[in-house]
Amino acid sequence: MKKREPETRAVALKYSGTGAPQVTAKGEQALAEAILERAAENDVPIHESAELVQLLGQIELGDEIPRELYVAVAEVLAFAYWLSGKTPDDLPAAR
Repeated sequence: MKKREPETRAVALKYSGTGAPQVTAKGEQALAEAILERAAENDVPIHESAELVQLLGQIELGDEIPRELYVAVAEVLAFAYWLSGKTPDDLPAAR
């Protein structure tokens, strides 16, 4: 029996500092790989969570994430900001 390769999925979020983060890209397999490559090329932190990607993948492109996902996404964003050495004061809305 042939082993099935795990499915690659990716979701990209944009957060401007106001409102909720928006889904800006999502895809599976080759498209997911392209999203991940683009993120790596631009030093965008990548967080791996199959469960969160599955939930975020159900959101339409351009839509804000639902309130039910605020805490999970906030933790990911906080970690991404920490990795890049940014603080809330660095966001455009805080200026």
